[in-house]
Amino acid sequence: MAVSGQQRRPVVVLYERIADAIHDGTYPPGCTLPSEPRLAADLGVSRPALREALLLLQEDGLLTVRRGVGRTVNDSPPRRGFEHVRPLEEQLSAGTPLRVRALLRTVEEPTDFTTQHLLAPARAELRFWESLLSGEGAAAALSQEWAAGDDVLEGAHPAFARALRDTGDGTGTSMLAVLTGASRGVPLSAHSGITATLLGRRRGAQLNRPADTPAVLVTQVVRSGGVPVLAAKHMLPTGAPALPVLQSN
Repeated sequence: MAVSGQQRRPVVVLYERIADAIHDGTYPPGCTLPSEPRLAADLGVSRPALREALLLLQEDGLLTVRRGVGRTVNDSPPRRGFEHVRPLEEQLSAGTPLRVRALLRTVEEPTDFTTQHLLAPARAELRFWESLLSGEGAAAALSQEWAAGDDVLEGAHPAFARALRDTGDGTGTSMLAVLTGASRGVPLSAHSGITATLLGRRRGAQLNRPADTPAVLVTQVVRSGGVPVLAAKHMLPTGAPALPVLQSN
């Protein structure tokens, strides 16, 4: 699988420019980023594009927004926690799974999110699936899923690697559904985090909602034999079906 420049989404490129500046010490832990107008001018980008990238950096734990202060660089990424290893379309359904529509099926180089959660080395080639989940004529959620590199999957979960290769690009299924379907007899574990956020312009357009719509972001990392094989972000806007979370003591 070859990664081309065209497969790097503009928001990911901008995200990486800012993340690189954080990692190389240009913006050290605890510092406050320049104001939006100044940062947009420094980077040569529009303010709406900058907000999209900053929102992703905030969701991934690199930045924190402090009222009256601005965006500050975090000392370390947050811990993750949501343990039902079932496809989101089943979790949100009321008996009948939601419809999964493929928006994008491509290959990407690692971002900070996938480097952190899939332990992906630089220049690795990771399958990326973006899907819209809908039911009763309305969009319910937006899912972004990444699989570990083929070499990792062949060692940790060969059946998942084969299932991904056999799944067509336009197939109306989620990556997690492919994983669970290929995991009969293979134990899986997962850790997730739940964060309050806003949709932002691009995801708002995909979900047919205003950019400032409140939403819940669920991040999920699934492991096989202790090896991370799938990482995902699930965006649930206000009004989405309830997401069950099982708790016990």
